Parts: sequence; structure tokens; C-alpha cells
Amino acid sequence: MVIAIDGPGGAGKSTVAARCAQLLALPHLDTGATYRAATVAALRCGADPGHPEAVLAAVMGAAIRYESGQVWLDGEDVTDATRSAEVAAAVSAVSAHPQVRRVIVDLQRAWVGAHGGAAVVEGRDIGTVVFPQASVKVFLTARPEIRAARRAAEEDPAALERRDRFDASRETSPLRPAADALVIDTSDLSVEEVVATVVGLVLEDGRQTSCD
Repeated sequence: MVIAIDGPGGAGKSTVAARCAQLLALPHLDTGATYRAATVAALRCGADPGHPEAVLAAVMGAAIRYESGQVWLDGEDVTDATRSAEVAAAVSAVSAHPQVRRVIVDLQRAWVGAHGGAAVVEGRDIGTVVFPQASVKVFLTARPEIRAARRAAEEDPAALERRDRFDASRETSPLRPAADALVIDTSDLSVEEVVATVVGLVLEDGRQTSCD
């Protein structure tokens, strides 16, 4: 069972995914952290984020590990580094390269497999690319001003808007809801209301599966 939670920055993915994972006793994977770690690897190697071959070489030579909300690069905890302004400015360019995405998607699928094949997975292409057969697919969104306010303490709202626009228009794995995803506008909902909706979908899916 994979619960796919996609959406742009500031829509509430991380908070909702973490809470759902806790309630459902499932592991939680923030796929954005793996791309940010790949970006750290590229920058440390001096690779131009827009140069696919250089970025791919850096990522292929890196050991990325994610666990319990923390991410390691070659055995070093780089969780704080992944949240830097430098990484935020480069991650969209790094993650747009098709070859790099294939490497990171393989890592994400392997992570879920290593955790028993059941997890709450959040990102921007989980329901469309990484796990298109996910049991439950949800796409969270919110009004731009709401998303900007939620992320203002962490990131420049203008930078967030640019990244979302870039990710939505990229050729490979664009940010968009899966055709069969439930789209939830979280603008006027509490975290618990959104979580209740997602958990309800999971429980309903479990009841249907048990009756098949």
C-alpha cells in the first residue's frame, strides 16, 4: 500500500503526510529531500545545476539515504544543508534532468520496497510517475497567497512561486495531479480535516480490497 501525496510548496504536503503516516503506522518518505540531497551533491562537486552530464555524474557518485525525516549524503547528515537558500535556488534545475530523475526515482522505489512496500510518500510526481498504481492518490493545493504565507518563514515566496511554475512546466514528470487523484484545496481547512479525509480514503480502500 502506497499513499501518494503530491502538490506544490505550501499546500501542506509534509505536515499532512507525516500525520497520516503516524496515524496509519506507516513509514513516511519526503521525496523532495532526496532531490535536495542530490542538489547538495551536485553543488559540492562544483557541477552547474543546468548541466545534465555534470549533475548526473555527481549524483551517480553519491550515496543518498533518507530516514525519519533526515537525509544523509555519503554518510554525512546533510539535513540542514538541504534547506539552504543555495539548494532551494538550484533544486528545480537539478531535478529537471531526466537521467537524474530516473536515478532518484529508483532510489525512492527501492526505499519503499525496503520498508515493506507500504508507505506514505509525498512529492510532486508520486501519483503520476513514481507510484502510478498507488492505492490512494491525493493532490493538495491552496491559494497562492495562502501557500506564500505558510512558507514565508522558510523561503522567499517569490522563489517558491518560481519553483512551482518551473516544476509545473518541465517536460519530464511535471507537477500535476494524477487523473485519478483526489484534489484537495487546503486553503480553508485545518490539518486535521485534511488528514481525516486522506485517512478515510485509505480505510475505504482497505475495506474495498478486503471484499475483492
